[in-house]
Amino acid sequence: MSQENPTALITGASSGIGRELARLHARRGNLVLVARRTERLNALKDEVETAHGRQVTVLAEDLSDPQAPARIHAATQDANLTVDYLVNNAGFGGHGLFHERAAADDRAMIEVNVQALTALSHLYLPGMVERGFGRVMNMASTAGFLPGPLQATYYATKAYVLSLSEALAKELEGTGVTVTTVCPGPVATEFVERADLEGVKLFDKAATPASVARAAYRAMDRGRRVAITDPGLAVALRGVVPFLPRSIVLAMSRKAMEKR
Repeated sequence: MSQENPTALITGASSGIGRELARLHARRGNLVLVARRTERLNALKDEVETAHGRQVTVLAEDLSDPQAPARIHAATQDANLTVDYLVNNAGFGGHGLFHERAAADDRAMIEVNVQALTALSHLYLPGMVERGFGRVMNMASTAGFLPGPLQATYYATKAYVLSLSEALAKELEGTGVTVTTVCPGPVATEFVERADLEGVKLFDKAATPASVARAAYRAMDRGRRVAITDPGLAVALRGVVPFLPRSIVLAMSRKAMEKR
């Protein structure tokens, strides 16, 4: 089922994959752009409105604030905006030994990667089900398939996103609403700098945000349940990793996160 001129709400829209997803969706419908950086959101709004003549709403919110999802939902309701596509893209990581990391940083990571995604899904899914149409894209990661020494909390948050999203996809079968979990491998975005991942060899051959966004949007369009956007990692995670002893998986995972 499709809908003419659907409105997509995209979190983390000011850069990286989120910005590229906004550019893709602008060819089809209107946008609600959510991120912390107002200036960047307004620049993207101007770009999209000029190129495609779409209606673009900017909501500057920090999703580490537990009240942000409710404010976002209230703003779309006040503006009489029907959100047809919910793209939970915002997220960040953090490198280092768990016991040496600031607890506040990991709490904020859980708030953005887990709590905000869950809250926004709670807020927008009922309306989608009632209308009999909706698309949800939850940005997980290949990190969601295994434990991640040196990024323990980040990997754990993405395991949550993967598990929750697959369960929701099953629950929503037959409603006209689909949930697609996107699992990129390494991507060359500001995530690398923010997560202190410079020097991690895994990112030497990172994908571009545009290529990941294209694969993600296509998967959402098709209603796919899980989309691993890196073909090589897809083979490894589905055909090799499940059959290895856990001790070997942990050793490989830690090695992948070590810096030069």
